[in-house]
Amino acid sequence: MAYAPILTDEQIARIRPFGTLRSVEVDDILYEPGDETPPVFIVVKGKIKIVAVVGGEDRVVTTWNPGQFSGELLMISGRRSIYRCQVVEAGQLLELGAKELRVLIARDAELSDIFMGAFLDRRASLRSAGHGNVVVVGSMTSASTLALREFLGRDGHPFAYFDVAHDPAAATILAGFGADIGDVPLVICNNANVLRNPSVNELAETLGLNQNIDDAVRDVIVVGAGPAGLAAAVYAASEGLNVLVIEKAAPGGQAGASSKIENYLGFPTGLSGHELAARAIAQSEKFGAQIMVARGVTRLKCEDRPYTIFLDDGREFSGRSVVLATGAQYNKPDLANLEAFTGKGIYYNATYMEAQACFGERVIVIGGGNSAGQAAVFLAQNTAGVRMLVRGPNLAATMSHYLVQRIEENPNIEVRYLSEIRALIGDDHLEQVAWQDKATGNMSTEAIRHVFVMTGASPQTPWLSDCVALDAKGFILTGHDLLLARSSSAWPLQRPPHMLETSLPGVFAVGDARSGNVKRVAAAVGEGSIVVHLVHQIIAELGRPVAA
Repeated sequence: MAYAPILTDEQIARIRPFGTLRSVEVDDILYEPGDETPPVFIVVKGKIKIVAVVGGEDRVVTTWNPGQFSGELLMISGRRSIYRCQVVEAGQLLELGAKELRVLIARDAELSDIFMGAFLDRRASLRSAGHGNVVVVGSMTSASTLALREFLGRDGHPFAYFDVAHDPAAATILAGFGADIGDVPLVICNNANVLRNPSVNELAETLGLNQNIDDAVRDVIVVGAGPAGLAAAVYAASEGLNVLVIEKAAPGGQAGASSKIENYLGFPTGLSGHELAARAIAQSEKFGAQIMVARGVTRLKCEDRPYTIFLDDGREFSGRSVVLATGAQYNKPDLANLEAFTGKGIYYNATYMEAQACFGERVIVIGGGNSAGQAAVFLAQNTAGVRMLVRGPNLAATMSHYLVQRIEENPNIEVRYLSEIRALIGDDHLEQVAWQDKATGNMSTEAIRHVFVMTGASPQTPWLSDCVALDAKGFILTGHDLLLARSSSAWPLQRPPHMLETSLPGVFAVGDARSGNVKRVAAAVGEGSIVVHLVHQIIAELGRPVAA
């Protein structure tokens, strides 16, 4: 682990009222992978070590000496342990439970900075090294493998990956767990639970990623954990509201797949979408928000208040208010065999994992917006060339100027305007692409095995059509737009709707799913932060005191 601050005697003295002093002996096991959320251990005397079990092999991740402490982000999120913690030298430890830790960092700004800084840095280091309690054995040409790796990566969960075509250890691991190539992708959790070609939901359930989430009525339920939803969670939780965030995949939204965002305020060198999401998740959980992942929302019961949200696993949650931050998904080209090649040459993200699959090859990026531009610039670094196919006559109308400049000045990127893909060709994997220049009508066919689709966006709102007013394209109408809607029942109350309020009082929409939204990360974050002020007003209307 990279970040190893040493607490002073004075700082440890401030922690003592929150913890319990514990004597330990050599080889004592403090916790194992899969245990309930473990405490943080501050070493007063002696030494402890953190061990990851990877492919049946124990790997010492780090050791902690007097003044240092164990722990990383799972202590904040309330998830199960990923590692083994064991005593190396007998001594004394100050044990700090997850609940007490949260109270401590809420009250002590200096210690909050120390613990949160260490936890964030350690999680990043562990992810980079592949030190975790999950081993994935899969194939670069497997769509299921890619889906599992993407989920774990975007969730920030450390894991080790072994490719059956490139890693000799893959065959050994398969044999060791009584599996063969037909079981790929194989996922081993805690060196005990063996999952053969699991779904993302099955993996999340096995790892207990959604444990400790009770059925209490929330002040606000946030549906979607993109930038808008995470911003709402941070601001609501920091102001004392009881917050639950529900995300159908992994947090981050479309922005979470961006390799580099360079026009976000305060980050002159840019930051990745994953980094932005990871920090926002930690920030919201630090204030007490709970986040469910790999769980889709199927219905909103809008007849009674508090409102009830129904999930795809049968669970239901009630909230005094609801924030819809469901975002939008890329539009899919009308191609007969598109789904057959998804994850096998057709991709909707451009992260390190997809880039691995097309290293040294020519690729195509479809789209003319910022996401497509960021993908093209990122992929141009390690491919034989990027061709962008853009339906419009230029990029200026849909892409930020700095990205247009990057693309125009990059010799490894070629832009073809007024162009569209007409056919995908291949058997088990995409092998060729046929595309048309609409200006001339000419067709071209090339040996291209990797296409990144980032064309426009459609809202994720079909499940809401019976509850809230939508515009002609399915985006959610809010605020003043409700009063302009043709339907006289678009707004039911005498008071005017709040700025981000939908046709259902107390239900708000933010981010890309909202009609009229500006498709920028900063705009989504702004709406997510503003909506909390409106949530307070709704809660006050219902008679619950507004948080100080």
